[in-house]
Amino acid sequence: MAVYALTGFSLVSLLSFGYMSWDWMKPNILGNAAMEAREKPGLAASSRPPHIIFILTDDQGYHDVGYHGSDIETPTLDRLAAEGVKLENYYIQPICTPSRSQLITGRYQIHTGLQHSIIRPRQPNCLPLNQVTLPQKLQEAGYSTHMVGKWHLGFYKKECLPTRRGFDTFLGSLTGNVDYYRYDNCDGPGVCGYDLHEGENVAWDQSGKYSTLLYAQRVRRILATHSPQEPIFIYVAFQAVHTPLQSPKEYIYRYRAMGNVARRKYAAMVTCMDEAVKNITWALKKYGYYDNSLIVFSTDNGGQTFSGGSNWPLRGRKGTYWEGGVRGIGFVHSPLIKRKRRTSRALIHITDWYPTLVTLAGGNLSDTEGLDGYNVWPAISEGKVSPRTEILHNIDPLYNLAKSGSFEEGQGIWNTAVQASIRMGDWKLLTGDPGYSDWIPPQTLTNFPGSWWNLERLTDGVRKSIWLFNISRDPYERYDLSEQRPDVVRSLLKRLVYYNRTAIPVRYPAEDPRGNPEFNGGAWGPWASEEEDWEEERDGLLKNKNRKKKCKICKLRSFFRKLNTRLMSNRI
Repeated sequence: MAVYALTGFSLVSLLSFGYMSWDWMKPNILGNAAMEAREKPGLAASSRPPHIIFILTDDQGYHDVGYHGSDIETPTLDRLAAEGVKLENYYIQPICTPSRSQLITGRYQIHTGLQHSIIRPRQPNCLPLNQVTLPQKLQEAGYSTHMVGKWHLGFYKKECLPTRRGFDTFLGSLTGNVDYYRYDNCDGPGVCGYDLHEGENVAWDQSGKYSTLLYAQRVRRILATHSPQEPIFIYVAFQAVHTPLQSPKEYIYRYRAMGNVARRKYAAMVTCMDEAVKNITWALKKYGYYDNSLIVFSTDNGGQTFSGGSNWPLRGRKGTYWEGGVRGIGFVHSPLIKRKRRTSRALIHITDWYPTLVTLAGGNLSDTEGLDGYNVWPAISEGKVSPRTEILHNIDPLYNLAKSGSFEEGQGIWNTAVQASIRMGDWKLLTGDPGYSDWIPPQTLTNFPGSWWNLERLTDGVRKSIWLFNISRDPYERYDLSEQRPDVVRSLLKRLVYYNRTAIPVRYPAEDPRGNPEFNGGAWGPWASEEEDWEEERDGLLKNKNRKKKCKICKLRSFFRKLNTRLMSNRI
């Protein structure tokens, strides 16, 4: 896709104030506010809630960071991770909406009804309004809360917007896939609209600015105008490095020797994002936040291998429940960490950030029941044992049922045709269709290791619907032990049955034609009026109280209701 030129935001103007040349490693770069805080009693960093900067990247593969042996340059991420704690047993979800929902709520997908696919732009669906979000809990603890970047948690009505879910300010996109310069997004032929918002208004004037640079600049402005003596939470959800593959030309030039065009553009986007993180960290230092700050870095899912990403040597890719889809890049960088410069093998999941960050902020979790996350700060900061011993990757009853699966194969307690995956201790179980299962090396390599190729070809065409791996010994999922260890299989199947009994039905309503941007001034945004009073039904579907008795989509909704009820019964 063509790279569009910056308009009204030139590279020369950026360089003129040092935006791309800040040296955040200089020891004398701290601002006056930080020096004053050190001199005043009672304002020591250890006695104040930490400033929290949570950085989430989009579709960045496990292999696509320098310290994982990548051919992509990420000096900032490498340095921050090396000086902090690398999380090397860290799990996310295989696609966008599920990871973001679990981060924001601290709950598994099965407990929010978002266990199937992403939220589509025209769906009357969003993060359940009865969920108290992470930024709302931080607001209760006295934090100023800000979001910059990609939302992708629904927006059909204003109550679903970031500014109604706990964020004081918002600059970013509501949908999941926009142009990096023009901010256009198409959800099918002819269904296109502009998607960049400032608060609850369309930010038409920001068009032409490359999103990665725009978002980093916004974070800098927030920090410059806020007092470092007051706690702040900034959620930076970069659009990078999701498609479309677009980057400023100077970054592409660095990788001109790469033969694979998609990989070249992708690498440029990663490096640009790395420099944006550098500039955010520099701003934390300049304006006096750094000494009492916590930087969390996480990817949202595995890399999309046919769009330049790489999860090597893990199996699978984005959208799958193989390790390549659910094992994420993660690290924590902070002066507040007690044991720095190390690698943690503690089992951590994206739901754990909710209780961990709220606890660090001095917030109250006593009134928040049903969390699936754990406070893992002692494991991160001090190297203690993680309180987490298992992870439910997901149960999706609406995904294509595996043709070879059966209730009998599931030892009479689980239908192995249903897509599901769970990790318990060293063991990982997958049922149904877990997604594309190949091992894909970085696209810049010319020779594929023969042993790996032969291994995958041996399993090619074999109809299976249940797999078992010892992930600790076999992190690349090469050796299926389901036949050798039926006892372990049964134990994990029982855990799936347990979790399934706690699940709420899938929230995946039919698309609403009123969501088309042509009915909303050419931009994506809320379309359901407040008077319609949409609410969640007991069965998890969305219903319009004022709808007419005869409507075109009633039958379809009824069909999904019956399908959900049947599939979510104890016999799946």
